Amino acid sequence: MLQLVPTPRKLLADRAYDARKLRDWLVERGCEPVIPPNPTRKHPHTYDPVAYRSRNTIERMLCRLKDFRRIATRYDKRADNFRSAVLLAAAVTWWIPIESTA
Repeated sequence: MLQLVPTPRKLLADRAYDARKLRDWLVERGCEPVIPPNPTRKHPHTYDPVAYRSRNTIERMLCRLKDFRRIATRYDKRADNFRSAVLLAAAVTWWIPIESTA
């Protein structure tokens, strides 16, 4: 899937994507992998923990989009219809503020 999109400057991912093959592939294309090392690695690599913190924002946004059942279950078979549903859900999410529980 990464081959289909333009190469980003940084790729934020969790520990599950800590594979040497992926990291080398990203570096070959000029992308900085921001992936924390798997705790079982004998020789852990370095990563940018400040950049990794912004991954939380992305995770929260995806969680809000998945509040829409149509997005979470992907009812749409065609990619253009699914993309339209995601864009509508994103617009509604942006328009309606998060309710505070305090």
